[in-house]
Amino acid sequence: MRRRLLVVLTVLMGVAALLLCLPLAEGYARGRTEHLLLQRRSEAVRFADLAERMRTEADRAELAAEIGRYADLYGAGVVVVDTTGATLLRAGAEPGAEAAEARGRALTGRSTDRLPTLRPWGPGRVLLAEPVGRDERVSGAVLLAVPTDAARRDVTVRWSLVAAGALGSFAAAALVAAGIARWLLRPVLDLDGAVARLAAGSLGARAGSDTGPPELRRLRQHFNSMADAVADSIGRQRDFVADASHQLRNPLATLVLQLENVEPHITPGPGLAEHARALDEAERLEELLDGLLALARVESGTAGLARQDVSRAVRDRVAAWAPVFDAAGLELTAEAVAEGLWAHALPDAAGRILDALLDNAVKFVPRGGRVAVGAERRPDGSTVVRVTDDGPGVPQEQLGTLLRRFTRSPTHQNVPGSGLGLAIADEIARISGGALDITANTPHGLAALLHLPPPEGTGRP
Repeated sequence: MRRRLLVVLTVLMGVAALLLCLPLAEGYARGRTEHLLLQRRSEAVRFADLAERMRTEADRAELAAEIGRYADLYGAGVVVVDTTGATLLRAGAEPGAEAAEARGRALTGRSTDRLPTLRPWGPGRVLLAEPVGRDERVSGAVLLAVPTDAARRDVTVRWSLVAAGALGSFAAAALVAAGIARWLLRPVLDLDGAVARLAAGSLGARAGSDTGPPELRRLRQHFNSMADAVADSIGRQRDFVADASHQLRNPLATLVLQLENVEPHITPGPGLAEHARALDEAERLEELLDGLLALARVESGTAGLARQDVSRAVRDRVAAWAPVFDAAGLELTAEAVAEGLWAHALPDAAGRILDALLDNAVKFVPRGGRVAVGAERRPDGSTVVRVTDDGPGVPQEQLGTLLRRFTRSPTHQNVPGSGLGLAIADEIARISGGALDITANTPHGLAALLHLPPPEGTGRP
């Protein structure tokens, strides 16, 4: 936006500078042309008066000497003709083909009252014609072919000064426009950054710029007020979830303990089976509360982002889960885990997300299945961790719901768990500036892709 605004302002200022300097330059050129015309016409009039008084050879010699000295001094051409157009006297350069028209006009008693406008590139010579005598007593004409070098130099100098002034004014105006654009857009850019940070989950993001027009300053104040209200509302909601989960864990733990203590006193029969189901539900509720508490802590965003070794985290979590997979009759392998993979994320984000993905695989991949973990660096410096399995997977239309809270496939409703594991992993990835994607694996199963951003300030660690 700043670039577009500067382009518009620059174009407008350039057009304004042209509209101002072009008439000024053209006006000076015409004025210098008129000045040259007045100078040379007065001399042509003097020569015409001498030609009109020419009666004897002495007068003729005097006029010839005058026009000779003039031609030598100014490098001009002077021709005196009679009424038939025959040359009586000549000094200097011969007038060009345009002399016929000027001569004919002078012989009718009309003087040259206009010259072509002088510009740096031309014309190199102008022609003036002055009648000898007046009205019906016209007895000839004086033609002056005048060089314009000096006049054109004056025009060139003045045009150069005008151009330099225009360029200087344009540069000054461009600097002022850049300052105005910066002044106008600085609060907008600051507000845009604050909105982006707030949308990314940073509830403490605020617009700090206090410059710009009053309207933008009021907008900043309104945004900060709105952000405060949103952060306060979300904070109260998260605090409630965390407090409720924490407060319910103690009575739930007491209930589980009481159910376990009652079990020896229940006689075998239907009551014992109901007691076992009640105990399972209580334990499941305890697991659900633990998941809600963990999700609330992740969403609170209290932990800062830091540089972490993804390669080491992947190898450590695969080693830690290997016995669990062996006990479940599953094969867990770490394939193509590149060395030196670093990311900028929440503390142990890669390990925590891998725990959720591997726990999910243990629950849903049938015995004898295979789970593979890999990690690689992308060209932009980010890291991708891949977890694939050859289990039954889920239908294509259900893939988009796997990262939602409390979402489970209809065929897996009886599998233990709270339905929050993948949702918590997705939230950790999002707060870390990355993403977690679940897609179908070929020929069957699921593939989880964890994208983590590179360390701050570098494309590569």
